[in-house]
Amino acid sequence: MFGGIICSRLGVGIWLTFCFVLGRWLFMRILITNDDGVTAEGLICLADALSVDNEVFVVAPESERSGMGHAITLHVPLWIKEVDMGKKYRIFATTGTPADSVKLGYDVIMDKRVDLILSGVNRGPNLGTDLIYSGTVSGALEGAMLGIPSIAVSTASWSEPNFESATRFVVEFIRNFDLSVIPEFTALNVNVPALPYDEIKGWRITRQSKRRYKDYFEARKDPFGNTYYWMLGHVIEDDPDEESDYVVVKKGYVSITPISAFLTDWRIFEKLKEVLESVQNKVVRRSNT
Repeated sequence: MFGGIICSRLGVGIWLTFCFVLGRWLFMRILITNDDGVTAEGLICLADALSVDNEVFVVAPESERSGMGHAITLHVPLWIKEVDMGKKYRIFATTGTPADSVKLGYDVIMDKRVDLILSGVNRGPNLGTDLIYSGTVSGALEGAMLGIPSIAVSTASWSEPNFESATRFVVEFIRNFDLSVIPEFTALNVNVPALPYDEIKGWRITRQSKRRYKDYFEARKDPFGNTYYWMLGHVIEDDPDEESDYVVVKKGYVSITPISAFLTDWRIFEKLKEVLESVQNKVVRRSNT
């Protein structure tokens, strides 16, 4: 009988643990930001869908902050204003960057009780070297540095974005994916083809490609005759490996790239140590002569 009581209690304990873990991922406190601005269509589409089964807080820049990278505000005050858009979730506009907005949302608005951070849905892709400049990606990486599972989401078209498909993918993904496997300081960069959802072929784990831009500056004149410059350019895609992020998206698959807040290039790390030791030895020999 005593053994039966222990087994019964163990069974209840396991069941309660299972329910707690399951409940955490089925009903979450979610912080959503972006770099397109607090009223952007992609952000609202994502927040609307996730607020059905979760407690959602939107904390995002008051206007577009695309290309801000991981900038934060240090020398001027930050302001937060709650915005009434007739939604069931709360929306806050900040005067800061996407990274600022994540910090404010986590620390001030949600009192550090956050289960998941999402950044997007961004209008246009974040592939290859876009990641360096992207405020969307930086919003997710800021969340990763806070120790929260974080995902950046983009629809891979500027001219014909499909926010609905990207949103539907994210909702299904986080419902079925074990977010706890994402390690600290790591975020997921998700790029969804701008296709009807039923035409998306699936998803693939990818690497950040060498996709980049060839930039140039066009000189123009303002009405007063002063010269100003407008940056233009074109995309270079010369990294056709099957695991490249842009290759996968072009084939109709969702690209999911694990990215880190750390930028050490391990390919040359050991080689540089060897070079440094060689230089140090030469310096020591010279000083002894």
